[in-house]
Amino acid sequence: MVAAPSRPSDDYRALELLARTPYGRVSVSMRALPFVTVARHVVVDGQVLLRLHGGFGYAQACDGSVVAYGADNLAGREEGDESVWTVQFVGTARIFTPGPTELGLFGRAPRSADDAPFIPEYLCIEPQFISLHHLEGVPARRVEHSA
Repeated sequence: MVAAPSRPSDDYRALELLARTPYGRVSVSMRALPFVTVARHVVVDGQVLLRLHGGFGYAQACDGSVVAYGADNLAGREEGDESVWTVQFVGTARIFTPGPTELGLFGRAPRSADDAPFIPEYLCIEPQFISLHHLEGVPARRVEHSA
């Protein structure tokens, strides 16, 4: 079954939801193999700006490539919040240098990544082919049920 194409209002809503959560996952092929890594994101004027660790070489692998990006509210829900959403999109990533305004939106960078000093690198993606999915009636997972 093929998903119905998104409507502009769905795209706007998807970016609005994406702006509510700070982290997601970027996916790209590297030497013909897929990889996924965590990234901090902010939404600015319809574009998604990413900050990732430069020590892995992922930003260079993504630069000029079509990437997929996704985020959700699965981990950020509190007891009683039974609404789950996921946003996914594809677009071409480009390395960029953020200005003071964008740096302020990202906030403080992590101190380390895999026990190495965090070296920020930044990507800009204009989302294409956005999908937004909602699930209702999904209880928040409680710690006592996670063993």
